[in-house]
Amino acid sequence: MAITPPPCLNPDDCVVLFDGVCKLCNGWASFLIRHDPAHAIRLASVQSPEGQALLQWAGLPQDEFDTIAVIDAGQLYVRSNAFLQVMRHLPAPWPWLAVLRAVPRPLRDWGYDRIALNRYRWFGRYDACQLPNADHGRRFIG
Repeated sequence: MAITPPPCLNPDDCVVLFDGVCKLCNGWASFLIRHDPAHAIRLASVQSPEGQALLQWAGLPQDEFDTIAVIDAGQLYVRSNAFLQVMRHLPAPWPWLAVLRAVPRPLRDWGYDRIALNRYRWFGRYDACQLPNADHGRRFIG
């Protein structure tokens, strides 16, 4: 990962990079919008120009994306660590999921990978990125 600050973000931003054609990932983005009344979390589809710039900054693949990535205050988190980092920004009871950090990361990531690698088969995919609703537009980078 680069030492330079991430593009498109303020220093204290928390942004979730998600696959915009994945139905599960879009459901995840909707969940975050519903459960984040403080608007602490921003979103960026990996297919968007901003998402692509953030992936490049993070040194992550820009053409095949099979994990969640979170940039929080300039720090990159992926896979299960990314999920747990996002939960910290939501109101109770969601931060209580931090107890999962007691599970060794390789085991957490193994479980995460099973879902991520099968998400299209289990949940489906859209033909194109879904556009945010008008009232959700301010939540998205770009």
